[in-house]
Amino acid sequence: MTLSAVASRYANALADVVTAPTAAISPQQAAAELRAFEAALAGSEELREALATPAVPGSRKKAVVGRIADALAISRVPRNFLFVLVDHRRIGSLSAIIQHFDDVIDERLGFARAHVTSAGPLDDGQRAALNGQLERLTGKKIRMRFGVDPALIGGAVARIGSTVYDGSVRGQLASLERRLTAEG
Repeated sequence: MTLSAVASRYANALADVVTAPTAAISPQQAAAELRAFEAALAGSEELREALATPAVPGSRKKAVVGRIADALAISRVPRNFLFVLVDHRRIGSLSAIIQHFDDVIDERLGFARAHVTSAGPLDDGQRAALNGQLERLTGKKIRMRFGVDPALIGGAVARIGSTVYDGSVRGQLASLERRLTAEG
């Protein structure tokens, strides 16, 4: 099974638990607590190695995860989820699982994710205007992630799923070039 399929399966299972009517924790809180654990994991190479190696018994790994969870005040549901990952030797996939989890929760709540790349940093007004335009185009609420690529010259490119909205100067110049060469 590929890493993406594994991450998707665990992310969907966690999403089922935290979106249930009787859930003891919100999806946003679960994600935040898992990110806190992920940051602790990323900050210690020794910890990552200890949790990844088969030489360390699962009970010791769970004890370490439990102590870190206590220090980070991680709730019961995310803590138990981390224990499941340890039991199934999937703790190394935590980052991918969190990313898939965010996507699953957004989809269930009616949000679309947009990755926006602009020639330079966008101010709050530009971000709000772009968000409004993308919501009108898609008919969905949009959550945006931003990046900068000076090669765009000006404007921005938004990718939502497999759809690309190219409002960059580079994209307009490429379009103009295609039309001119097709006519000539």
